[in-house]
Amino acid sequence: MPIPHILIVEDDPLILMLAVGVIEDAGYPALKASDADEAMALLERRPEIGIVFTDIEMPGSMDGLELAACIRERWPDVEILVTSGGVRVSDASLPPRGQFLRKPYSARELTAKILALR
Repeated sequence: MPIPHILIVEDDPLILMLAVGVIEDAGYPALKASDADEAMALLERRPEIGIVFTDIEMPGSMDGLELAACIRERWPDVEILVTSGGVRVSDASLPPRGQFLRKPYSARELTAKILALR
């Protein structure tokens, strides 16, 4: 099974940079988007994306939970990891197989969640 590319959707440049570093250090190719619209465009062009790691609160046409639901509908095989430091998330608000990671998270926690999605 090929190593999936991981798309990180985060509007905070520092958090985005840190997440990319953690994911690349874990051996995964990382792609980045600053909002849901950019993420959707990448998903349409890059079939090698196997995991999306998205923040909930971000600017644009939809938030991270709406993005996750759209991904599950259009790309059912893509795994989804959602994060937030301010929004409380219940399992019912996540798409099927979706996972949640509360901010602030450690590199070890993020890596463990990514490995669990594979």
